[in-house]
Amino acid sequence: MAEDHLPSPPAPTIEVCYRHPEVPTRVHCTRCERPICPDCMIPAPVGFQCPECVAEARREFRKGPGRPLRGGVTVTKALLVAIAIPFVIEIVVGGPQALFDPSGQTLFQLGAMQPIAVASGQFWRLFTAMFLHAGILHIALNAYFFYLFGRTVEGSFGRTWMVVIYLVSGFVASVASYAFGPVTTLAVGASGAIAGVFGAFIAYAYRRRHMALHAANLRMALTVIVLNALIAFGYRAIDWRAHVGGLIAGFVIGYLADQPAAQQRRSLAIGGVTVLAGIGVALVLWRTVDIRSMPGFDELVAQVFAFFG
Repeated sequence: MAEDHLPSPPAPTIEVCYRHPEVPTRVHCTRCERPICPDCMIPAPVGFQCPECVAEARREFRKGPGRPLRGGVTVTKALLVAIAIPFVIEIVVGGPQALFDPSGQTLFQLGAMQPIAVASGQFWRLFTAMFLHAGILHIALNAYFFYLFGRTVEGSFGRTWMVVIYLVSGFVASVASYAFGPVTTLAVGASGAIAGVFGAFIAYAYRRRHMALHAANLRMALTVIVLNALIAFGYRAIDWRAHVGGLIAGFVIGYLADQPAAQQRRSLAIGGVTVLAGIGVALVLWRTVDIRSMPGFDELVAQVFAFFG
Protein backbone atom coordinates (compact mmCIF):
# COMPACT_ATOMS: atom_id res chain seq x y z
CA MET A 1 0.00 0.00 0.00
CA ALA A 2 1.41 3.39 -1.00
CA GLU A 3 2.00 5.94 1.71
CA ASP A 4 0.83 9.54 1.40
CA HIS A 5 3.36 12.12 2.52
CA LEU A 6 2.31 15.54 3.69
CA PRO A 7 4.04 18.37 1.81
CA SER A 8 6.93 19.97 3.62
CA PRO A 9 6.19 23.37 5.14
CA PRO A 10 7.55 26.30 3.12
CA ALA A 11 10.96 27.57 4.16
CA PRO A 12 10.74 30.70 6.31
CA THR A 13 11.35 33.96 4.49
CA ILE A 14 14.63 35.51 5.53
CA GLU A 15 14.77 39.28 5.19
CA VAL A 16 18.03 41.11 4.67
CA CYS A 17 19.03 44.73 5.27
CA TYR A 18 18.25 46.86 2.23
CA ARG A 19 21.62 48.60 2.60
CA HIS A 20 23.60 45.46 3.45
CA PRO A 21 22.06 42.55 1.49
CA GLU A 22 24.37 40.03 3.16
CA VAL A 23 23.04 40.75 6.67
CA PRO A 24 19.77 39.04 7.75
CA THR A 25 17.46 41.02 10.03
CA ARG A 26 13.98 41.13 11.54
CA VAL A 27 13.96 44.87 12.29
CA HIS A 28 12.25 47.46 10.07
CA CYS A 29 12.60 51.22 9.83
CA THR A 30 9.58 52.75 11.52
CA ARG A 31 9.37 55.47 8.85
CA CYS A 32 9.81 53.63 5.54
CA GLU A 33 9.28 50.05 6.86
CA ARG A 34 12.30 48.67 5.01
CA PRO A 35 14.42 46.02 6.79
CA ILE A 36 17.58 47.35 8.46
CA CYS A 37 20.52 45.70 10.22
CA PRO A 38 22.14 46.78 13.54
CA ASP A 39 24.66 48.98 11.70
CA CYS A 40 21.80 50.91 10.07
CA MET A 41 19.57 51.26 13.14
CA ILE A 42 19.29 54.82 14.41
CA PRO A 43 17.18 55.22 17.56
CA ALA A 44 13.94 57.13 16.99
CA PRO A 45 11.13 58.23 19.32
CA VAL A 46 9.47 54.94 18.35
CA GLY A 47 11.71 52.06 17.28
CA PHE A 48 14.55 52.62 14.83
CA GLN A 49 14.94 54.48 11.55
CA CYS A 50 17.31 53.95 8.64
CA PRO A 51 20.06 56.46 7.72
CA GLU A 52 18.20 57.61 4.58
CA CYS A 53 15.03 58.47 6.49
CA VAL A 54 17.00 60.28 9.20
CA ALA A 55 18.90 62.29 6.57
CA GLU A 56 15.63 63.10 4.80
CA ALA A 57 14.05 64.29 8.05
CA ARG A 58 17.05 66.52 8.76
CA ARG A 59 16.90 68.07 5.28
CA GLU A 60 13.18 68.76 5.64
CA PHE A 61 13.75 70.32 9.05
CA ARG A 62 16.52 72.60 7.76
CA LYS A 63 14.45 73.72 4.77
CA GLY A 64 11.25 74.23 6.70
CA PRO A 65 7.90 74.88 4.97
CA GLY A 66 9.32 77.27 2.38
CA ARG A 67 12.15 79.45 3.68
CA PRO A 68 11.13 83.11 3.52
CA LEU A 69 12.89 85.85 1.60
CA ARG A 70 13.47 89.25 3.13
CA GLY A 71 10.45 90.42 5.07
CA GLY A 72 9.10 86.88 5.41
CA VAL A 73 8.00 86.58 1.76
CA THR A 74 8.40 83.15 0.17
CA VAL A 75 9.02 82.57 -3.53
CA THR A 76 5.55 81.08 -3.74
CA LYS A 77 4.00 84.31 -2.48
CA ALA A 78 6.28 86.40 -4.71
CA LEU A 79 5.13 84.45 -7.78
CA LEU A 80 1.50 84.88 -6.72
CA VAL A 81 2.10 88.63 -6.69
CA ALA A 82 3.81 88.33 -10.09
CA ILE A 83 0.61 86.92 -11.62
CA ALA A 84 -1.70 89.25 -9.66
CA ILE A 85 -0.09 92.48 -10.90
CA PRO A 86 -0.67 91.76 -14.63
CA PHE A 87 -4.28 90.91 -13.83
CA VAL A 88 -4.71 94.35 -12.28
CA ILE A 89 -3.18 95.81 -15.42
CA GLU A 90 -5.68 93.82 -17.50
CA ILE A 91 -8.53 95.49 -15.61
CA VAL A 92 -6.98 98.93 -16.00
CA VAL A 93 -6.46 98.45 -19.74
CA GLY A 94 -9.60 96.48 -20.53
CA GLY A 95 -12.05 98.15 -18.17
CA PRO A 96 -14.44 96.56 -15.65
CA GLN A 97 -15.45 93.77 -18.02
CA ALA A 98 -11.88 92.43 -17.88
CA LEU A 99 -12.53 91.40 -14.29
CA PHE A 100 -14.69 88.53 -15.52
CA ASP A 101 -14.15 88.31 -19.28
CA PRO A 102 -11.22 90.27 -20.73
CA SER A 103 -11.40 90.77 -24.48
CA GLY A 104 -9.05 89.02 -26.86
CA GLN A 105 -7.72 92.42 -27.86
CA THR A 106 -6.74 93.24 -24.27
CA LEU A 107 -5.01 89.90 -23.74
CA PHE A 108 -3.23 90.10 -27.09
CA GLN A 109 -1.96 93.61 -26.44
CA LEU A 110 -0.58 92.54 -23.04
CA GLY A 111 1.25 89.49 -24.38
CA ALA A 112 -1.03 86.48 -24.90
CA MET A 113 0.44 83.57 -26.85
CA GLN A 114 -0.86 83.64 -30.43
CA PRO A 115 0.95 81.29 -32.85
CA ILE A 116 0.80 83.57 -35.89
CA ALA A 117 2.15 86.49 -33.84
CA VAL A 118 4.89 84.32 -32.34
CA ALA A 119 5.90 83.01 -35.76
CA SER A 120 6.11 86.60 -37.00
CA GLY A 121 8.92 87.17 -34.49
CA GLN A 122 7.20 87.97 -31.17
CA PHE A 123 8.75 85.04 -29.29
CA TRP A 124 8.49 86.88 -25.99
CA ARG A 125 4.82 85.90 -25.93
CA LEU A 126 5.91 82.39 -24.92
CA PHE A 127 6.90 83.89 -21.54
CA THR A 128 4.44 86.74 -21.00
CA ALA A 129 1.41 84.49 -21.57
CA MET A 130 2.08 82.61 -18.32
CA PHE A 131 1.41 85.78 -16.29
CA LEU A 132 -1.96 86.67 -17.86
CA HIS A 133 -5.42 85.29 -17.08
CA ALA A 134 -8.87 85.22 -18.65
CA GLY A 135 -10.89 86.57 -15.75
CA ILE A 136 -11.13 86.42 -11.96
CA LEU A 137 -12.25 82.78 -11.84
CA HIS A 138 -9.30 81.71 -13.99
CA ILE A 139 -6.70 83.44 -11.83
CA ALA A 140 -8.42 82.44 -8.57
CA LEU A 141 -8.35 78.73 -9.41
CA ASN A 142 -4.75 78.88 -10.58
CA ALA A 143 -3.63 80.88 -7.54
CA TYR A 144 -5.37 78.52 -5.11
CA PHE A 145 -3.86 75.40 -6.73
CA PHE A 146 -0.43 77.01 -6.86
CA TYR A 147 -0.61 78.09 -3.22
CA LEU A 148 -1.50 74.55 -2.12
CA PHE A 149 1.38 72.83 -3.87
CA GLY A 150 3.86 75.69 -4.24
CA ARG A 151 4.60 75.85 -0.53
CA THR A 152 5.35 72.13 -0.40
CA VAL A 153 7.55 72.17 -3.50
CA GLU A 154 9.46 75.24 -2.31
CA GLY A 155 10.03 73.61 1.08
CA SER A 156 11.24 70.41 -0.61
CA PHE A 157 13.49 71.85 -3.32
CA GLY A 158 14.38 75.30 -2.05
CA ARG A 159 13.86 78.79 -3.44
CA THR A 160 16.16 78.64 -6.46
CA TRP A 161 14.77 75.41 -7.85
CA MET A 162 11.25 76.62 -7.21
CA VAL A 163 11.86 79.56 -9.55
CA VAL A 164 13.54 77.31 -12.12
CA ILE A 165 10.71 74.77 -12.04
CA TYR A 166 8.08 77.48 -12.48
CA LEU A 167 9.76 79.40 -15.31
CA VAL A 168 11.10 76.44 -17.30
CA SER A 169 7.83 74.51 -16.97
CA GLY A 170 5.90 77.61 -18.02
CA PHE A 171 8.12 78.02 -21.08
CA VAL A 172 7.78 74.35 -22.07
CA ALA A 173 4.01 74.61 -21.56
CA SER A 174 3.81 77.60 -23.91
CA VAL A 175 6.01 75.78 -26.42
CA ALA A 176 3.72 72.72 -26.32
CA SER A 177 0.71 74.94 -27.00
CA TYR A 178 2.54 76.78 -29.79
CA ALA A 179 4.00 73.68 -31.42
CA PHE A 180 1.00 71.35 -31.29
CA GLY A 181 -2.04 73.61 -31.00
CA PRO A 182 -4.05 75.26 -33.76
CA VAL A 183 -2.77 78.53 -35.20
CA THR A 184 -5.99 80.24 -34.11
CA THR A 185 -5.11 79.75 -30.41
CA LEU A 186 -5.03 82.71 -28.05
CA ALA A 187 -3.51 81.25 -24.88
CA VAL A 188 -3.00 82.78 -21.44
CA GLY A 189 -2.62 81.48 -17.92
CA ALA A 190 -0.15 80.26 -15.33
CA SER A 191 -1.64 76.77 -15.37
CA GLY A 192 1.20 75.33 -17.47
CA ALA A 193 3.82 76.59 -15.02
CA ILE A 194 1.68 75.45 -12.08
CA ALA A 195 1.33 72.02 -13.70
CA GLY A 196 5.14 71.95 -13.67
CA VAL A 197 5.17 72.67 -9.93
CA PHE A 198 2.67 69.85 -9.51
CA GLY A 199 4.93 67.60 -11.60
CA ALA A 200 7.84 68.33 -9.26
CA PHE A 201 5.55 67.48 -6.32
CA ILE A 202 4.81 64.12 -7.97
CA ALA A 203 8.51 63.46 -8.63
CA TYR A 204 9.36 64.15 -4.97
CA ALA A 205 6.62 61.79 -3.78
CA TYR A 206 7.55 59.13 -6.35
CA ARG A 207 11.12 58.90 -5.06
CA ARG A 208 9.66 58.25 -1.58
CA ARG A 209 6.77 56.04 -2.63
CA HIS A 210 7.84 53.40 -0.07
CA MET A 211 6.69 55.82 2.67
CA ALA A 212 3.00 55.87 3.54
CA LEU A 213 2.66 59.67 3.38
CA HIS A 214 4.19 60.00 -0.08
CA ALA A 215 2.34 56.93 -1.38
CA ALA A 216 -0.88 58.68 -0.36
CA ASN A 217 0.32 61.86 -2.10
CA LEU A 218 0.85 59.88 -5.30
CA ARG A 219 -2.67 58.47 -5.15
CA MET A 220 -4.03 61.97 -4.59
CA ALA A 221 -1.96 63.31 -7.51
CA LEU A 222 -3.33 60.59 -9.80
CA THR A 223 -6.86 61.56 -8.80
CA VAL A 224 -6.14 65.23 -9.57
CA ILE A 225 -4.72 64.32 -13.00
CA VAL A 226 -7.75 62.17 -13.87
CA LEU A 227 -10.17 64.90 -12.79
CA ASN A 228 -8.31 67.53 -14.80
CA ALA A 229 -8.30 65.25 -17.84
CA LEU A 230 -12.07 64.81 -17.58
CA ILE A 231 -12.59 68.56 -17.20
CA ALA A 232 -10.34 69.27 -20.20
CA PHE A 233 -12.28 66.70 -22.25
CA GLY A 234 -15.58 68.36 -21.41
CA TYR A 235 -14.39 71.97 -21.65
CA ARG A 236 -12.48 72.42 -24.88
CA ALA A 237 -11.30 75.93 -24.03
CA ILE A 238 -8.71 74.41 -21.66
CA ASP A 239 -5.28 74.20 -23.29
CA TRP A 240 -4.46 70.62 -22.30
CA ARG A 241 -1.28 70.63 -24.40
CA ALA A 242 0.21 73.30 -22.15
CA HIS A 243 -0.80 71.35 -19.05
CA VAL A 244 0.84 68.15 -20.29
CA GLY A 245 4.01 69.96 -21.38
CA GLY A 246 4.34 71.76 -18.05
CA LEU A 247 3.63 68.61 -16.03
CA ILE A 248 6.29 66.61 -17.85
CA ALA A 249 8.88 69.39 -17.56
CA GLY A 250 8.23 69.85 -13.84
CA PHE A 251 8.46 66.11 -13.18
CA VAL A 252 11.76 65.82 -15.05
CA ILE A 253 13.33 68.78 -13.24
CA GLY A 254 11.99 67.65 -9.86
CA TYR A 255 13.21 64.10 -10.35
CA LEU A 256 16.71 65.19 -11.38
CA ALA A 257 16.98 67.89 -8.70
CA ASP A 258 16.10 65.43 -5.94
CA GLN A 259 19.50 63.78 -5.47
CA PRO A 260 21.25 63.02 -2.15
CA ALA A 261 24.62 64.43 -3.23
CA ALA A 262 24.79 68.16 -3.90
CA GLN A 263 27.23 67.87 -6.81
CA GLN A 264 25.19 65.12 -8.45
CA ARG A 265 22.01 67.10 -7.91
CA ARG A 266 23.50 70.22 -9.47
CA SER A 267 24.94 68.48 -12.53
CA LEU A 268 21.90 66.32 -13.28
CA ALA A 269 19.36 69.07 -12.73
CA ILE A 270 21.27 71.66 -14.76
CA GLY A 271 21.71 69.10 -17.51
CA GLY A 272 17.99 68.33 -17.45
CA VAL A 273 17.03 72.00 -17.61
CA THR A 274 19.44 72.51 -20.51
CA VAL A 275 17.96 69.56 -22.43
CA LEU A 276 14.39 70.74 -21.80
CA ALA A 277 15.27 74.27 -22.93
CA GLY A 278 16.98 72.86 -26.01
CA ILE A 279 13.97 70.74 -26.90
CA GLY A 280 11.75 73.79 -26.39
CA VAL A 281 13.88 75.96 -28.68
CA ALA A 282 13.99 73.22 -31.32
CA LEU A 283 10.20 72.88 -31.27
CA VAL A 284 9.80 76.64 -31.54
CA LEU A 285 12.09 76.76 -34.57
CA TRP A 286 10.33 73.81 -36.20
CA ARG A 287 6.85 75.27 -35.63
CA THR A 288 7.95 78.72 -36.77
CA VAL A 289 9.25 77.35 -40.07
CA ASP A 290 6.05 75.31 -40.43
CA ILE A 291 3.76 78.32 -39.86
CA ARG A 292 5.79 80.66 -42.03
CA SER A 293 5.55 78.16 -44.89
CA MET A 294 1.76 78.39 -44.84
CA PRO A 295 0.27 79.96 -48.02
CA GLY A 296 -0.37 83.66 -47.51
CA PHE A 297 1.52 83.86 -44.21
CA ASP A 298 2.09 87.62 -44.51
CA GLU A 299 -1.62 88.16 -45.03
CA LEU A 300 -2.39 86.00 -41.98
CA VAL A 301 -0.06 88.14 -39.86
CA ALA A 302 -1.75 91.31 -41.06
CA GLN A 303 -5.19 89.84 -40.32
CA VAL A 304 -4.19 88.76 -36.79
CA PHE A 305 -2.78 92.17 -35.89
CA ALA A 306 -5.75 93.94 -37.46
CA PHE A 307 -8.22 91.76 -35.55
CA PHE A 308 -6.51 92.07 -32.17
CA GLY A 309 -5.11 95.56 -32.70
